[in-house]
Amino acid sequence: MDTEAVYQSPSEEEVKTLLTEKFPEVEVTKTEARRVYAKLPREKVLEVCKYIQHNLTFEHCSTVIGVDYVDHMTVVYHLSNYYNGLMIELSTDLPADDLHVESVTCVWEGANWHERETYELFGIIFDNHPKLERLLTPKTYEFYPFRKSYKLRGSE
Repeated sequence: MDTEAVYQSPSEEEVKTLLTEKFPEVEVTKTEARRVYAKLPREKVLEVCKYIQHNLTFEHCSTVIGVDYVDHMTVVYHLSNYYNGLMIELSTDLPADDLHVESVTCVWEGANWHERETYELFGIIFDNHPKLERLLTPKTYEFYPFRKSYKLRGSE
C-alpha cells in the first residue's frame, strides 16, 4: 500500500493500516462504521495530524476537547473527512503536572477556537498557538472551571 498517496475516500481499515504503518506509536483502539479511534503520544500529535490532513484528506477538525481524569488530562481531536463522512478520534494523555501539547492550528485553522476554549476551561496549553488566551472569562481568572478540582463558590 502506498502510504504517501492521497485518499479522498479511505476506509476505516485503510486509515488504521496507514496510520499504524507510518506511525508505530499510534495505537488504533477500535474501528466501527465511519469511525476510527486512536491513541498517540503527545509528541506525535502535530506530525500525525499533518499526515492525516495532507495524505488522508481529513479536511476538518470538528472539535478539540479536554477530559479531566484527576491524575492526568486527555486531549481528544475529532477529525472529519467530508468526502465519505469518516471521522478519526485521536486522543493523547497529558500528565497533570505538564499540560502542554503542540497546537494543530497550523493544520486546521478552525482548531484555533477549539484550542482556546480547551485552554480556558481546562488549562491545557497548546504550544505555538497563534493567540492562546481566554475567550469568555476575564483574563484575571486564575482557575479553570471544567477541572474536577474547581469548586463553585459556596459549595463544599
